[in-house]
Amino acid sequence: MTSAPAQLADQAKQAFQQKRFEEAARLFAEALHGYAQAQDDLNVAEMKNNQSVALLQAGHAQAALEAAANTDEYFASVKDARRQAFALGNQAAALDALKRYDEALKKYERSADLFAEAKDGDMRAVTLKAAAAIKLKTGKVADSAFKMMGSLEAKEKPSLFERILNFFLRFLR
Repeated sequence: MTSAPAQLADQAKQAFQQKRFEEAARLFAEALHGYAQAQDDLNVAEMKNNQSVALLQAGHAQAALEAAANTDEYFASVKDARRQAFALGNQAAALDALKRYDEALKKYERSADLFAEAKDGDMRAVTLKAAAAIKLKTGKVADSAFKMMGSLEAKEKPSLFERILNFFLRFLR
């Protein structure tokens, strides 16, 4: 691995942290081209996902979706369930922003399953909350409550508020 793509990736992460999302997306793209030349497919897929997040934050949902396209399949091929889950979550977030709710929901649910497989309860909880938000947006309130309960149960260390909320949500069952 050459250091040039890694340096570009670091610069992109700094730009992202400073909320310079357009610049971050451009730098992630430059880094992924460097990794592609080095035939480092894992980092190419990672940079595509990072670029997707930056593009979404910059308000470019369609470009974000295109950047993350098929990266979940690559991560599946290398048996990296956690990164596959993130890739699906990135695609779902872009689909959500594009108001393609049914597609987003399916990807969020698959992402949550993969986070469970990877034993990442906190990210599973975040993903299930995003799925519940879609259910609320589309008027599926009862389904949303059950999703929220699942997200609260998935979290490894729920806060006091989350434990109380979980207690009250159980009455909906």
